[in-house]
Amino acid sequence: MPSLNGAVVLVTGANGGIGTHFVHQALARGATKVYATARTPRAWDDKRIVALTLDITDNASIAAAVAAAPDVTVLVNNAGATPPTASLLEVTEADLRANMETNFFGPVLLARAFAPTLTGHRTSVLVDVHSVASWYGFGGVYSASKAALWSATNSLRLELAPHGVHVTGVHMGYVDTAMAAHADGPKIPPAELVAEVYDAVEADEYEVVADELTAQVKAALSSPIEVLYPALRDIGVGVAGTGE
Repeated sequence: MPSLNGAVVLVTGANGGIGTHFVHQALARGATKVYATARTPRAWDDKRIVALTLDITDNASIAAAVAAAPDVTVLVNNAGATPPTASLLEVTEADLRANMETNFFGPVLLARAFAPTLTGHRTSVLVDVHSVASWYGFGGVYSASKAALWSATNSLRLELAPHGVHVTGVHMGYVDTAMAAHADGPKIPPAELVAEVYDAVEADEYEVVADELTAQVKAALSSPIEVLYPALRDIGVGVAGTGE
């Protein structure tokens, strides 16, 4: 069963609200070293934390990170980005492609690059952070990118499991960080989310459904599409009422 005790952890997007908790809580659970990565890494007041430059959308940067961190046993794909608009009709092609690069291609290519490192240990872990958006299409390209990552995580799980790599996917609603500052409604404290993720990793669980909203959305996936998106019923009634 995976354990954070004695682990060497690499966290992407470590400067952010969630990433910072992934770093500190890994150490609190006994990790011996944490690579805290970001495009512009910050200083950390702990010798066990190694600040590492990593742009997950750049192949050369990924290769450099693999070379600099040959002892990683836990890879946390936490880095992500939101586009300027939730509309697939209005988002620019550049922003459409950029969001897919950050939220889908980056994490998948990083997992591929670190696969030889992870499979070189008796047990190791890959954590992919998806969000409820992977199951609910309210976010345009953000939802599409997270849905793609969720699918890729399932494929990676099947490929890596025979080699001793446990893969945990994380689904949650809004988290109380700067990225969700614009959003109304309940928000999960980042410390609570990360604790739940690490609990799941150490319990050998494949999936984290972190809040009630996410649980409700997951349950609705097996229902008719208009149950998940009730606005479609209202649109259907409006069209029917026109006699067309």
